[in-house]
Amino acid sequence: MVAIAVMGYGTIGSGVVEVIERNKKSITERAGEEICVRYVLDLRDFPGDPVQEKVVHDVNVILEDPEVSIVVETMGGTKPAYDYVKSALLAGKSVCTSNKELVAKHGAELLNLARGKNLNFLFEASVGGGIPIIRPLNQSLTSDEIYEITGILNGTTNYILTKMAREGAGFETVLKQAQDLGYAERNPSADVDGFDACRKIAILSSLAYGHQVDYEDIYTEGITKITAEDFKYAALMKRSIKLFGMSKREDGKFYAMVSPVMIDEDHALYSVNDVFNGILVKGEVIDQLMFYGRGAGKLPTASAVVADVIDAAKHRNRNIMTTWHSSKLTLAPIDDSEKRFFVRVRGELTEGRTRVERLFGPVEYVDAGLPGEFGFVTGTLSEKEFSDKSKELEDMITRIRLEE
Repeated sequence: MVAIAVMGYGTIGSGVVEVIERNKKSITERAGEEICVRYVLDLRDFPGDPVQEKVVHDVNVILEDPEVSIVVETMGGTKPAYDYVKSALLAGKSVCTSNKELVAKHGAELLNLARGKNLNFLFEASVGGGIPIIRPLNQSLTSDEIYEITGILNGTTNYILTKMAREGAGFETVLKQAQDLGYAERNPSADVDGFDACRKIAILSSLAYGHQVDYEDIYTEGITKITAEDFKYAALMKRSIKLFGMSKREDGKFYAMVSPVMIDEDHALYSVNDVFNGILVKGEVIDQLMFYGRGAGKLPTASAVVADVIDAAKHRNRNIMTTWHSSKLTLAPIDDSEKRFFVRVRGELTEGRTRVERLFGPVEYVDAGLPGEFGFVTGTLSEKEFSDKSKELEDMITRIRLEE
């Protein structure tokens, strides 16, 4: 029997216990031994829940039990999760986590610690919920040189943008609906300001390129400035608006960004809607692969955690090598990256055309029939070129990058 402990009995932690109990027979067959939850660590008690008899409030109970060989961390955040996870590894226990903040900040260190003790630090559920993406990057695609990862990595923002597109509603209205449905937190900043997607693309980039990508270095822009009017233009252009987490290796430089983008109907991620996530991986040999599914949710995410538990059980006393060095990967300045831009401007086209073309040269105009404004699409410009030129465009309402 493999005894495990679950640290944090919230949405994901309770899901882990549920999945282990529900699929006990098949999990036992795949792990080679029965997996049993011995402890659940939480500040709270859960009277009436069968798990109550396993609840402990002191992490040392887990750390000091030699029969616990695997610890599941589903607490979230970095404090006290980092200290607990590090202590578990030092105590000779492998760790499986769904905690993207922990992995993005301390992944390289914890992987190195696990490697040194012949243990495993596994984190499939930290990106994409139930979508398998970490294991493919770490195992299936190791023979290729990955040069680009692009993803819709946050289900909350994708739901909001999908509803805005379909219903013509404004951001605040749809955000309230998402909160009422439980898709968005009361404080939605981590999602709508792009921070969640930023941590996830940092993890994927670190794995794909083999070196630490600090999420603090990634340019991040959320969806709070996207309006119903933007979607009217997008519809005319036969494009959709998505929040992308992107990283790319190009001409020996590495770029990473989180921002809203307009994509056309031919893009692989165009039809990824509602709370679903999609991750597009491009390599020199494989061309491109698409990973699609529910990027969040109790049971899909818990399923990915339990898959890591099974992997850890099958590899006790044997480290699963993961290439993620602690040396930092320096990202090129975002000013150097190039895109086309969709721009909305106050005023009439007949009056503004000369000024726009003086700044941007030939452009494609878009008329959505909105009074007192017009839109246009630029040619390919660097971020810095666009920023410099747009400073002279005093009546600019907004701009959204185009992703081809």
